[in-house]
Amino acid sequence: MSFGKSISNPTAADQALKAEKRKAARERYFRSLRYGLHVITHPFDGFWDLIHEKRGTMAAAHTFLLLFLITRVLKLMLTSFQFINVPIQYINVFEQMGSLAFPFIILCLANWAMTTLFDGKGRFRDIYMAMCYALVPYILIQLPLILMSNILTYEEGSFYQVLMTFSIIWCVFLVFTGLMEVHDYGPGKTIIFLFVTVIGALVIIFLLLTFFSLLSDAASYFISMYREIVFRLN
Repeated sequence: MSFGKSISNPTAADQALKAEKRKAARERYFRSLRYGLHVITHPFDGFWDLIHEKRGTMAAAHTFLLLFLITRVLKLMLTSFQFINVPIQYINVFEQMGSLAFPFIILCLANWAMTTLFDGKGRFRDIYMAMCYALVPYILIQLPLILMSNILTYEEGSFYQVLMTFSIIWCVFLVFTGLMEVHDYGPGKTIIFLFVTVIGALVIIFLLLTFFSLLSDAASYFISMYREIVFRLN
């Protein structure tokens, strides 16, 4: 009887320990989501603690990026035609998300590659996390604007445009501040490397397009060769 208890007790203890770990992970995830509000209102301290004090999580960063992509798609589909005129029937949700997510990752990669060569302290993980948290104002402002666009008249459109522009400027400022804190750069050096990052991202995209173009040509060549061989054998 005691032998049975000695087997069952560790199992129960392991299950309790796993449940406790899952609960702690959920609590940390929701805390890191709420911390996004602190980051956008106190960017200098917020980004420093986000990276160096481990106040952020990759799960929260993924969530903010996903919400940003969803917000963009909803904006295209649900915003009043007075403010944006997009043929809904031609919108491909995955294409729209990919057209934003792919350049976003490329920018993070380019920034990591360039700053690594010049004493940048940020890892790719840190850069990605800071960039994702910088998207929070876009989500918080643009989602209500989608609803407001269907209430406002055309004459009141200036209010819509101001808020939309403000959300983008806020995000750009947060990106600037976040990268400055991540790499421990000064403002001037950060501005320089923002331009360098854009140039690096364009170079990466050009190389990728060239690579896939050559790969496509090579695949077409071998397919045509295979068809020619099959045709002659027959």
